[in-house]
Amino acid sequence: MLMNIVGINPYAAQAAPLLKQGSANGDVWDLQFRLKLAGFYQLPLDGLYGSNTALAVKGFQSNYGLNPDGTTGDLTWSALKKHSLNREELDILAKVIYSEARGESYEGQVAVGAVVMNRIQSGKYGDTIEDVVFQKGAFTAVADGQYSLTPDSTAYMAAQDAVRGWDPTNDSLYYFNPKTATSSWIWTRPQTVQIGNHIFAK
Repeated sequence: MLMNIVGINPYAAQAAPLLKQGSANGDVWDLQFRLKLAGFYQLPLDGLYGSNTALAVKGFQSNYGLNPDGTTGDLTWSALKKHSLNREELDILAKVIYSEARGESYEGQVAVGAVVMNRIQSGKYGDTIEDVVFQKGAFTAVADGQYSLTPDSTAYMAAQDAVRGWDPTNDSLYYFNPKTATSSWIWTRPQTVQIGNHIFAK
């Protein structure tokens, strides 16, 4: 199922101010991809804002406390960008998971993805996954070049689960390997759980 999502080639367009039934453009591809990745849209992506897309939007809106009117305006786009990813952003998350946690259990890989999503949603580290991942010093794998490795299908599945809200870390914003951590500051953060080689903290 995930590989079908990844295989679609939606247009990388900026969000339109308003999408509604009858809309048909690259923004609808983006919308449908985000909704499908987040678990609200089950049909093939077609770039057409029909009744099924409107129903999926209503489901997303209801889930995140928005007016469930089935149209996609500024508030809905804002929520979508905090709680979903487009195709290129999904690639970034999978690359972080693979480069940082490919030797960990599946839960441990999801946990790394959850930290990235938690950072996006917190608003403290920027508004996009690019802001979060490429913040100087934020992720070891970006600094040492491992981020350039090609993620496997497990990393993509873990990314999808993290986007859909599985968070084994209990809302953590940090993680570290206690055997290799050199920062004394990270030890001052309230710890939530250890999964494999990583301790997660707030």
